Amino acid sequence: MTDPGGHERDGFEGFDRLWTPHRMAYVAPGRPTDDGCPFCAMEDLPDDQSLVVRRGETCFAVLNLHPYNPGHLMVLPHRHVAELEDLTEQEVTELMTTTQQAVRAIREVSGPHAFNVGLNLGGVAGGSLSQHLHQHVVPRWSGDANFITVLGATKTLPQLLSDTRSLLAEAWA
Repeated sequence: MTDPGGHERDGFEGFDRLWTPHRMAYVAPGRPTDDGCPFCAMEDLPDDQSLVVRRGETCFAVLNLHPYNPGHLMVLPHRHVAELEDLTEQEVTELMTTTQQAVRAIREVSGPHAFNVGLNLGGVAGGSLSQHLHQHVVPRWSGDANFITVLGATKTLPQLLSDTRSLLAEAWA
């Protein structure tokens, strides 16, 4: 079977394959969890294994395992809480302070042209892990949605997550 470009395809017609072994963390049996929350499971893992960039008193920053762009990270409270209005004043303050620090560190490391920063509160709003509140920090560059993203429905990420974590952790200090 061939696709419109004349390339041979096997039984998975129309599927391109991207190898993403880091996603095994979501499906592998025996991983540590706190009621199934991957964010809570990060508490007991080393930073380089969990991709945590920075830990604070009430919040931490971690790289997104499924980044929209290089450097996409999330800021979230240590405490397992879903609703914005249930955060303590200290958590709210540290959540925004840590977000501000994340923007500074990403700017220093990779010089993006802009950022998307935000919360998806609830599953209907796009929060796939909505049971543990998290704020996204997504660096953006002019043209970051290029032809391969638009036509190929494929996102290219030029750097390993572990390398991105190391650079951001160093810049944070």
